[in-house]
Amino acid sequence: MGRVLLTKRIEFSASHRYQNDAWDAERNRLVFGACNNEPGHGHNYLLEVTVAGEVDAQTGMVVNLYDLKQVLKQVLEEFDHKHLNLDIPYFKGTIPTTENIAGVLWKMLAARPEIGTLEKVRLFEDEDLFAEITAADVRAGGENARASVTRQYYFSAAHRVHSGQLSPAENRRLYGKCDSPGAHGHNYELSVRVRGEISPDTGMVVDIPTLDRLVQELVVQRFDHRDLNRDPDFSARVPTGENLTRLVWKLLVRSIPAARLDRIGLVETRGSSYAYTGETGEGALPGRGAA
Repeated sequence: MGRVLLTKRIEFSASHRYQNDAWDAERNRLVFGACNNEPGHGHNYLLEVTVAGEVDAQTGMVVNLYDLKQVLKQVLEEFDHKHLNLDIPYFKGTIPTTENIAGVLWKMLAARPEIGTLEKVRLFEDEDLFAEITAADVRAGGENARASVTRQYYFSAAHRVHSGQLSPAENRRLYGKCDSPGAHGHNYELSVRVRGEISPDTGMVVDIPTLDRLVQELVVQRFDHRDLNRDPDFSARVPTGENLTRLVWKLLVRSIPAARLDRIGLVETRGSSYAYTGETGEGALPGRGAA
């Protein structure tokens, strides 16, 4: 019988401060910015835990949700309404970044066999930023802690979905209203996922301010409040969601610092979204292809 994945979500609140005690105040401020402010700042964290297993023939469940919830509440009791730097022993020599918090939670939950096989820990710092550790990260990392970080961005753009290689009738049949000459627009939601080792100096997979700057300069400023059909890269391509997603990958893949670009996600409407994970040789992880 095949395995089934089950995900449980639970919230907790905590504060933290980014501080490398081996650095002077100027370097800490330069690297961590406002996250270095004393005495710290707080978040409403959302934790998603995914476990895997076969469905029990008697109970019809992978694991009892009530039991899983109780384990999560027990684990998070140490974190909830605490200052992670001051109150939690796990962070005495480790910066409590989202990535490192997710790593600690993974270790604690992996030691609880009653919840089944741990597949994924995803920790949201806010709606637009989360860190994730998967069983594959743990296997690939060995002694090195690995994680991914996903950051969300937004832009608005117009396009007309039309191919110059097709007749007017073929365009209308294929694209429908999206072929209307006056063009139409979307509020795009862009997610950028990077994956790599967690730096022991910063506790991060990637420097978020640098990532934000790159995405703003290379993607958002280029497309926001623009007509995609007028973009040079769409002079010979149809500005579909698929092609836009691939273009965003191309614009970012060589510029991401430290970590590797792992996935581009693009939500065009509530009913349509796209994802691209690159091809071997494009900067993606080995063996990953388009999705």
